[in-house]
Amino acid sequence: MNRTVIVAALTLLAAGAAAAFDAAGQRMAVLYLIGGGLGIALYHAAFGFTGSWRALLADGRGAGVRAQMVMLAVASAIFLPALAQGSLFGQGVVGSVAPVGVSVIVGAFVFGIGMQLGGACASGTLFTVGGGSTRMIVTLVFFLVGSLLGSLHMPWWLQQPNVGAISLMRELGLWGALALQLAIFAAIAGATVWLERRRHGRLLPTSPSLGFSWRRLLAGPWPMVMGGLALALLNAATLAVAGHPWNISFGYTLWGAKAAAGLGIDVGSWTFWSWPYPKQALEGPVFAETTSTMNFGIIVGALLAAGLAGRFAPARRIPWKSALAAVIGGVLMGYGARLAFGCNIGAYFSGIASGSVHGWLWLVAALAGNWIGVKLRPLFDMAVERAK
Repeated sequence: MNRTVIVAALTLLAAGAAAAFDAAGQRMAVLYLIGGGLGIALYHAAFGFTGSWRALLADGRGAGVRAQMVMLAVASAIFLPALAQGSLFGQGVVGSVAPVGVSVIVGAFVFGIGMQLGGACASGTLFTVGGGSTRMIVTLVFFLVGSLLGSLHMPWWLQQPNVGAISLMRELGLWGALALQLAIFAAIAGATVWLERRRHGRLLPTSPSLGFSWRRLLAGPWPMVMGGLALALLNAATLAVAGHPWNISFGYTLWGAKAAAGLGIDVGSWTFWSWPYPKQALEGPVFAETTSTMNFGIIVGALLAAGLAGRFAPARRIPWKSALAAVIGGVLMGYGARLAFGCNIGAYFSGIASGSVHGWLWLVAALAGNWIGVKLRPLFDMAVERAK
């Protein structure tokens, strides 16, 4: 364990919670700490959506996707009854349900390409930055740039064809929606098992094992399934405290707008930033907005996890082709997430868990983009990893 990193991370957790409390009260401080828990879970389980989808598309290995299906099944089982009731532990709640249309298809497709070039997704960028990845700082910076551009163009994209928001729960009822989603999760998991056995003859053994120990809990690594369960429960905690599911991408958009405003750009005059919620977020402190606050918490939580694991070791040099891919990937992810009403968390994870059809559409379009991104990786001397 790296005690210096651990002390620094614990200090930042305490300072961040205090800043969130000062900006918006106890609820925001709790959300910051939930973000810290998400960062720990993401880091210890190495729960990256990008690597899991690349392993499936390039090598037919589906363990990561199966872990995502477990995560989605548990989250759906918690979310849908709570959303049907309208409250969770006394807190009024709403789901991540957004319009189904051209902007989602284009945005998710572009985001998918960006995932493979940037080397991470929205959540992956945060936890790898916290874990000490120098390259991901480049991806993060240009994710903000893409998000800001997306906010500029968002009003135009909203005018493109769409059929409105479609909620499976509204169309099928609570139990019909839950049964359909669980059946789809099982079908996807089963399809990955069939594909992996067809390609390789057997499934990879679970690694690390599911055996429990306090040392593993603190220092990792965690099995991906354990990480998926933790993310589902922490997303449910976010729903209970914030009143809405976990999201990431608006925090990036806000950070980009704050930085642009600091450079003298009048983003407040843009249509997107004149809408009530964005306007309020832009005018307030960064620790007064939920997604922004939780994003900070994720970075610090991952820093703590890296210290506990003794693996915080930032690289000093980044190959120029890799850096260029990080720039392009970051811009594509930021722009795509804004168009698609969210990223792999807000649209895919939280959208599907909320029974929103736009979340399923996001998954299909993003997988297509990931396939293109995998094909582009060798142009930037980026490996297409093979699972052994």
